[in-house]
Amino acid sequence: MTTSKIIRIGFLIFPGFPMSCLTSMIEPLRAANEITGCEAFAWSLISEGGAKVTASANVAFDPDLALDAADNMDQIFLLSGPSSTFENAHTADGKLRKLARHGVVMGAVSGGVFPLARAGLLGQHKASVHWCYAAAFEAEFPKLIATDEVISRDARTITVSGAAAAFDLSLHMIADVLGGDVATEVACWFQHPLMRGQGVIQRVPTAGSSSTDDMLPPIVRKAVEMFASHIEDPINVADVADAVGVSVRQVERMFKKTTGKSPLHYYRAMRMKAARQLVLYSKDTMTEIALAVGYASATPMVQNYEEVFGVHPSDDRAKINMFRVRENVIVPSA
Repeated sequence: MTTSKIIRIGFLIFPGFPMSCLTSMIEPLRAANEITGCEAFAWSLISEGGAKVTASANVAFDPDLALDAADNMDQIFLLSGPSSTFENAHTADGKLRKLARHGVVMGAVSGGVFPLARAGLLGQHKASVHWCYAAAFEAEFPKLIATDEVISRDARTITVSGAAAAFDLSLHMIADVLGGDVATEVACWFQHPLMRGQGVIQRVPTAGSSSTDDMLPPIVRKAVEMFASHIEDPINVADVADAVGVSVRQVERMFKKTTGKSPLHYYRAMRMKAARQLVLYSKDTMTEIALAVGYASATPMVQNYEEVFGVHPSDDRAKINMFRVRENVIVPSA
């Protein structure tokens, strides 16, 4: 099999980037090349200045080129944690915007959507944001359009929520270039069960349970959706019960049976998860975080945070987290 054009893909990696996001995209493309006996896809690793980059698992990568030399790419994907920044943002962001103006498709996987947004490359494009970064993304970019779909793809921008979804995206790219039969064979090579696309919603763990939100009974799921839309401006259980058409007592029984928690405790857990995203992935003060998750002041938020996570939020922020970087350097051990 031959193809008329090699698709050249650049992976712009930042210190602390999730390594699985890189391998999940490259391996299906490599397999497609091998199965068909032709080089349909080619890829290069890029870093801001061309220097070695250490990934989340403490594995070092030697990039093929620096960003200022990345002029022959068809697509560039940013791979990073949500706190990643360029050493010289003015120059790097300008380079990315120039490449986009010249027709390079811009993409991001997982936390890479944050530097993509900071570069001003999302605009009115819908962006797939991983559920564990959603609160932090909304706080930093309130005017951008975020979605909980696993993949968001249009002619100029591609965003992917996480590593497994990155594998799905590569399968779609293979199907587009080489056909669905090749994509299916690649999926079978890796025993990948299905190829998800746009419109498929991320699965989110249920608080305090081994289930996911899509497994909840309809009434509980609707209540959880209402809670999720009222993190900053809390709603009471009576209003939720009225909206879903049952009594408060029924809501309480169903939550207890399904999640092991009362609706109020479940709701608080959701608000605390949102608070933790902001603690770990933003520079907001404790007061700003408290207001963002529906508290009038920082003190009760901090108390609940310590009860739920067993650590003061300031200490949590200071702990090592290999998916976070500070001034483009992996956060060191305390």
